Amino acid sequence: MTRPPPESSLPLLNLSAVPGVLGRIVTERAADYDGADPALGPARPAARRFEGALRGAGLSLIAEIKRASPSQGAIAPLDPVEAAQAYQQGGAAALSVLTEPRHFDGHPDFLRAVVGAVSLPALRKDFVVHPAMLREAADWGASAALLMVSVLREATAAYLEMAHHLGLDALVEVHSDSELDVALQAGARIIGVNNRDLTTLDIDLEVSPRLIRRAREAGFDGVLVAESGYRTPAELAQVRGLADAVLVGSSLAGSADLAQATRDLLRE
Repeated sequence: MTRPPPESSLPLLNLSAVPGVLGRIVTERAADYDGADPALGPARPAARRFEGALRGAGLSLIAEIKRASPSQGAIAPLDPVEAAQAYQQGGAAALSVLTEPRHFDGHPDFLRAVVGAVSLPALRKDFVVHPAMLREAADWGASAALLMVSVLREATAAYLEMAHHLGLDALVEVHSDSELDVALQAGARIIGVNNRDLTTLDIDLEVSPRLIRRAREAGFDGVLVAESGYRTPAELAQVRGLADAVLVGSSLAGSADLAQATRDLLRE
């Protein structure tokens, strides 16, 4: 694979067009990476550990290490390694680790520590707005990175290519029909459907089943992930047989016993 283009040739992101809470967060993240080196370095082999973990039988769980969020504020002062070990013990197939510091109380050290402590593949959960963030994810040992169509828009395909150049899987996140179309056209292998509208923080659990069905009807044979708002096995029943996996953060992170909460959530 060829080396990605220099910064002058990178696709421009119109972050001023991203509304609400999401717009504020991505503007802050862009400032954090202003002037960062966009070079990705040589191509790295694709292990596809994250994708493989989500292709197991039944509904796989991506358990999120989430200490805070804009919608809830502080959730729990989780020790990342202890949380990761508990999630693994409880039956999670993969982990999502927040590295955004202001609104989610995340940190790069959390990801590095988790990768070194457990065998589950980990997703770097952040608001990717610069190639350096993908290079960091690979350097820190992540198996995957989050790419948000609501942020990247027409640059989604370019950022997906960069992730693959680095050997990363990419969870390409959508919330609407038009965003799903972008993800499909970009060649995503893993599509996450977020029930939460990140501009308003409102949740609608009907979003994931509807868009997942639409993706399958369009011929998508990759991995489909339902995201946000799930708290009970009854709610997960809405996507069993439709989604390959579900990503759960707040309801697990705020539990007194993370391993037991994970087992309880996965009980059919």
